[in-house]
Amino acid sequence: MKLTRREFLLTTGAAAAGGVFAKLGLDLGPSVAFAEALKTRYSVESTTICPYCGVGCGLIVSTVNRNVINVEGDPDHPINEGALCCKGQSLYQVATSDRRLSKVLYRAPGSAEWEEVSWEWAIQRIAQRMKETRDTHFVPKDDKGRVVNRVDAIAALGGAALDNEECYLYSKFARALGMVYIEHQARI
Repeated sequence: MKLTRREFLLTTGAAAAGGVFAKLGLDLGPSVAFAEALKTRYSVESTTICPYCGVGCGLIVSTVNRNVINVEGDPDHPINEGALCCKGQSLYQVATSDRRLSKVLYRAPGSAEWEEVSWEWAIQRIAQRMKETRDTHFVPKDDKGRVVNRVDAIAALGGAALDNEECYLYSKFARALGMVYIEHQARI
């Protein structure tokens, strides 16, 4: 058998590479696979909607003792069929981050410092400020004397996490206060 110099180098190079791979543990024979139990095996699964944009992708959130352990796309959801964008894929990190706020922070007008307040105080303060604004800017009749019963100083903005029923209740609440500027995140 007559080998050229090029064929000799290719053959010895291939043999040397094969020896290196064999030494490193590359085994082309059959191997045994070991399956581990899923981390969501004993979890409680809940379906929800992604809160980011107006698309409304479906999610499955797995929890153990009310702690989120996994977030994934819902394959049975008609909108996203299990697929998620990069923001939807990051929801697990949003839910479990140690940097996530867990207390209500309030900064008084003119202050540079945030102070921790209770939920009860914050909700009471929001309701008080809404009532003050509504009472101050309420317009019972327009320039032509027609009854309008509206408030132009408050607006309502719905979010993508609201389903149709919640949007309906939210818009009814806003209209009951006299708001005319009612918008939804999906339209912006």
